[in-house]
Amino acid sequence: MVGRKVGIVGSGFVGATAAYSLSLLGSCHEVVLYDIVPEVAKGKAIDIGQSTCYSRHGTIVSAAETPEEMCHCDIVVITAGVPRRSEMTRADLLMINAKIMKQVVHDIKKNSPNAIVLVVSNPLDVMTYIALKETGWERHRILGMAGALDGSRMAYQIHQKVGYGSGQTRAIVIGDHGQHMIPYPEISAVGGVPLDQIVDREAMDQIIARTKDGGAEIVKYLGTSAYYAPGRAIAVMVEAILDDSRIVIPSSVLLDGEYGYRDVTVGVPVVLGSRGIEQIIELELNDDLKTKFKSSVASIQEGIDLLKEGGFF
Repeated sequence: MVGRKVGIVGSGFVGATAAYSLSLLGSCHEVVLYDIVPEVAKGKAIDIGQSTCYSRHGTIVSAAETPEEMCHCDIVVITAGVPRRSEMTRADLLMINAKIMKQVVHDIKKNSPNAIVLVVSNPLDVMTYIALKETGWERHRILGMAGALDGSRMAYQIHQKVGYGSGQTRAIVIGDHGQHMIPYPEISAVGGVPLDQIVDREAMDQIIARTKDGGAEIVKYLGTSAYYAPGRAIAVMVEAILDDSRIVIPSSVLLDGEYGYRDVTVGVPVVLGSRGIEQIIELELNDDLKTKFKSSVASIQEGIDLLKEGGFF
């Protein structure tokens, strides 16, 4: 356990829930929270730390008051960013969060130069691209948390539809972490049984629609974004890297010829292990999925191009 240190930048609901999940499970030796408002990180670190005496392992939970204090991390999770307000355009929000991401990754590069970086901030795929470009690190060390969350939302919708197999459902979602995400029921399964042998096309379409609407549905009820499922998804990915589990989870990664694209970050199945991305799995997509994937990539590229046109890079 010694040496398994995870830093979390951004101590809002998502970052704090990820920290709590990691400490509850005893996944790592130490979790360090950092936030632009130091009191928030401090208060949540104390609260989470006071829960760890009931965990399997005594995880140390602390708060960093400066970026320099969050150092020598094995993994750094980035959840920092601002939500979109009514007066903001998409370009406004993108530029604000891009500037935040640039500063965060520069701090990581300086203080945790050997870390693997897991990006959660939105728009996720573009933020992952920024992290790659600003660090200059190998692509296997920078990835975005996309399919772990979207897949869990799809698995939930599958169980809602079929009524059995909770905990046995494996769902795959590729593409961008946004409106062009691609739930992939044809290679999803319940207890190893292919989904298309359990439900008909109409049910599949309903599962797809509700998966894509999963985040918005929660906002409708809570008035804020989800945090339990994203926090747990982060913990699963962090565990896989720390334990060298080599599990398959769709993640936002930089493509270099895979799927016919280069220099763009998008969600595809990857093998997660101690190096971060151990392998990118290239699926054979039919014509319909190729068209959807192209639209997904185009939406991400649009955000990247907005930053380039704005002189960000």
